Amino acid sequence: MNITQKAFQIVEKSDGTNKTSKAFDVFIISLILLNVLSVILESHQWIYDQYQKEFFIFEQFSVVIFTIEYIIRLVTSKYKYPNKSRVGAILAFVFSFYGLVDLSAIIPSYFILANLDLRFIRILRLFRLFRLFKFGRYSSAMSILIRVIKSRKEELLLTIFMSCILIVFSASLIFFVEREAQPGVFSSITKSMWWAVATLTTVGYGDMYPVTPLGDIIASFVAVMGIGLVALPTGIIGTGFIEEISRIKSGKPDVPEKCTCPKCGNTFDINTH
Repeated sequence: MNITQKAFQIVEKSDGTNKTSKAFDVFIISLILLNVLSVILESHQWIYDQYQKEFFIFEQFSVVIFTIEYIIRLVTSKYKYPNKSRVGAILAFVFSFYGLVDLSAIIPSYFILANLDLRFIRILRLFRLFRLFKFGRYSSAMSILIRVIKSRKEELLLTIFMSCILIVFSASLIFFVEREAQPGVFSSITKSMWWAVATLTTVGYGDMYPVTPLGDIIASFVAVMGIGLVALPTGIIGTGFIEEISRIKSGKPDVPEKCTCPKCGNTFDINTH
């Protein structure tokens, strides 16, 4: 086993048998949690002013560690995607979910360390919270959630599309009904979208509300539609969770094994063919 294979076994999720890999997982998880704690503490101006140097040193240390981890995963990507070429494996990792998360966790820090415009730095500090998503690589619960979302992405995208249509339709309807009675409140369709979102999600902040009888009827209809809007993605994800848990308990593989016919080039699932 060469050094890249050993490195691959260390950085990949530990199965409990490799002590070095397990120690690496514990170290990375601890570093991620400490980074999140650091971002939270930095929001207190008096703490940041008193320990600014310590925060900066810890940020530099974290960037170095996460960068090294990212480079190792790039170099060892050929073992993660054995059916792809070296370049193909690297691209597959870079554009994978966790590849993008890893990149998002380190890129903003290099802009911060470069001492760019302070207003821009304040915005980039928030993106350091992307490191929290790295925790999903080491959390079984987070991995299950990601697999559920991936398996149900078409249904969820359809739900989001339907939600956007409903928001635009509701905002347009309430705008034309209420604009004469409340020209300062429902002054445009785009401004009315806030009311549509607050009503459809059953939040109802109360800063915008109809005053005409027809507006009350529309608001009631939109509020009832909002129940279905919230229930639909909940049901989709809930069903996905049930299927995923059943698959895990039955011992089925995460991804169906595939084989390619050498004659026609078609790909088949070997579990069903």
